[in-house]
Amino acid sequence: MALPEKDLASRIVEFCRFCRASGLSIGVHESMDSLDAARLVGVEDRQSLESALRAVLCSSKDEWEQFDELFAAFWNSSGLDAVPESRRKAQQKEGPSQGAIATLLGRSAAGQAAKDDEGKSVMGATVCERLKRSDFSQVSQNDLPELERLSVRLLKQMSQRLSRRLKTMRQRGQLDLRRTIRRNISHGGDLLELSYKARKTQPNRLVVLLDISGSMNSYSLFFLHFAFALQRHFTRVNTFLFSTQLTEITPSLRNRRLEPALQSLAQQAAGWSGGTKIGESLREFVLSYGGRMLSRDTVFIVLSDGWDTGPPEVLAEQLQSVRRRARTVIWLNPLLGMREYEPVTQGMSAALPYIDVFAPAHNLESLLALEKHLAGN
Repeated sequence: MALPEKDLASRIVEFCRFCRASGLSIGVHESMDSLDAARLVGVEDRQSLESALRAVLCSSKDEWEQFDELFAAFWNSSGLDAVPESRRKAQQKEGPSQGAIATLLGRSAAGQAAKDDEGKSVMGATVCERLKRSDFSQVSQNDLPELERLSVRLLKQMSQRLSRRLKTMRQRGQLDLRRTIRRNISHGGDLLELSYKARKTQPNRLVVLLDISGSMNSYSLFFLHFAFALQRHFTRVNTFLFSTQLTEITPSLRNRRLEPALQSLAQQAAGWSGGTKIGESLREFVLSYGGRMLSRDTVFIVLSDGWDTGPPEVLAEQLQSVRRRARTVIWLNPLLGMREYEPVTQGMSAALPYIDVFAPAHNLESLLALEKHLAGN
């Protein structure tokens, strides 16, 4: 049962994903608490580890009783992809579309509430502020419809403002001699004021990569709201999903309504709730899309918690390649919303030297704060 310290974080995260796939309500906070508990009790004493993880991960009597089976299934074998028979049957009954949507949206109860944009309900200022500051992983099912309506409306407003402001700096073209002479006639022919031929401006390109691995389940829905809003109001946006593979979803997000766009995404085999290979996904992007999407007018945005199961040197190498060719690299991490969080995992530590903006993305307020970073580019 002994486990090298360097592998502990990866194995605990995989166990949390395994439990989530089996029906336990586990978010990022519970995953982080599990890692702390495992470090505290160690992994040599199996019974102590099981007791510590059960205390952290189980929030109901049913989950408490189910935990023994899950713990044994995972730690007695490779078991990373094994799901109990009862859960497999439930997923089959849901059907391929509904099962994917449930995983993608974290079993959102909002459904119709997220239609396009303006919801009919009216919230007071206090409620709005509370929801804006609520961690996505901690939002109750009762509040989720209102938060979805609020996020659609506010993210749309942000993207509309940015679409008017996010322009590359106007550069001077060639000297316009004819206009220069006319402007300086009153100065006796001295060329005191120069006129230039205008050079057409072009908006920056936005490239957005969304992490849809298991540890990001609680945040995926709202990150998709964010990507959808940007795509609706910018002409040069390319959006990708990644976990262990990279999938471009730009065509799906061109839908005029959000709900059909999400339905379309749920049909794609993009690796929902799987493992995470950020470095490999970045390598695939650089090789397949970098030539036409990375330039000095590219704002490159990654939304991920940084849990990477691949070699950290691959992540560092590929992000460095992106940084050399892009205008700005922005990494939004939901774990930054936790006071005690420090980017000490191997993947995140490897990525930090090549990031221009490292900011939280755990609630609606933090997503809206991206406006100031984008407006400055």
